[in-house]
Amino acid sequence: MHLPRTAAAATTALIIIILTAAVDILVITASPNQQLPNFTAVIIFGDSTVDTGNNNYLPDAVFRADHRPYGENFPTGQPTGRFSDGKLLPDFFASILGIKQLVPPFLHPNLSDSDIRTGVSFASAGTGYDDLTATIAQAISMDEQVEMFEEYVARLRRVVGDDAAKETVHGALVAVSAGANDFVDNYYDLMTRRLEFDLSGYQDFLLSKVQNLVKRIYNMGGRTIVVGGLPPIGCLPIQMTVKLKNPFDRRCVETQNQGSQSYNAKLKKLLAKLQSSLAGSTVTYSNVYDPLLDMITHPSKYGNVYFRRIDHFLHISNLDFTNMRRLRKWQGLWRRSRGAAGVG
Repeated sequence: MHLPRTAAAATTALIIIILTAAVDILVITASPNQQLPNFTAVIIFGDSTVDTGNNNYLPDAVFRADHRPYGENFPTGQPTGRFSDGKLLPDFFASILGIKQLVPPFLHPNLSDSDIRTGVSFASAGTGYDDLTATIAQAISMDEQVEMFEEYVARLRRVVGDDAAKETVHGALVAVSAGANDFVDNYYDLMTRRLEFDLSGYQDFLLSKVQNLVKRIYNMGGRTIVVGGLPPIGCLPIQMTVKLKNPFDRRCVETQNQGSQSYNAKLKKLLAKLQSSLAGSTVTYSNVYDPLLDMITHPSKYGNVYFRRIDHFLHISNLDFTNMRRLRKWQGLWRRSRGAAGVG
């Protein structure tokens, strides 16, 4: 059976990103004569790019993927909470590494002992390194994801014992994918953090959060940690629509792409520094910017170019207008309170 043209192109694109990330990992972890590293589990932190369904179990979450068109190319054909028409990167990683076919969300009520042994996702759509980003989206903050990791390790010990649990966490591939929501929600569009930081200052603020996150994961036993960089944020459809005077002039916002590049350069240096300071660790940067920009710039290289009308997918009834009204009200209160404190 042939995939629809959109699915085929999307699958090709995903494979390119997966292989790029896999190369980043293999260059660091594999010796010249090795093939794929023998990871014990896949453990995931981040946002919608790696949320395999946790937001389904958050009643107040602004962003949920529990309705179509999500999941239309998933093996079951049903939405699963993944922000995709099919699988997500954690699923592909786990499959390529021979661990399992799907990475479940940690909040799934029927999480099995087998799932615990082979890894889960703590990610939550709408979150970021900045706690304010998670608050706006009513998502799971990165600090809360680390707390969930602590709960996971405790259950893993009950399932396999202390020594085996330590070996599992030490041997796991830990992946982190976040950051774009911070810039979109708090700097470029809503601009709340621009009251406190210039762009370079906000990048440094977020990178201090990344540093703390990596250290906490390491202190809990994680040893192979891959952190994804920013995509070309200026090429996101919402950014092109919001920032360009003519919304039909579909060009990337170059200043925002430059911001992604400068952040990624800082992130790469930070991760190298962390690896040198954390004994026995492999802390590496995964470049998602270049392959995504190449897909955007040269789409025909990755399969048939095919567009579908967006109104085919609009499900207005699925939008939670109560949450959106609360978000706008909260945003106004936050700005007034910050103004009263003399910020900006």
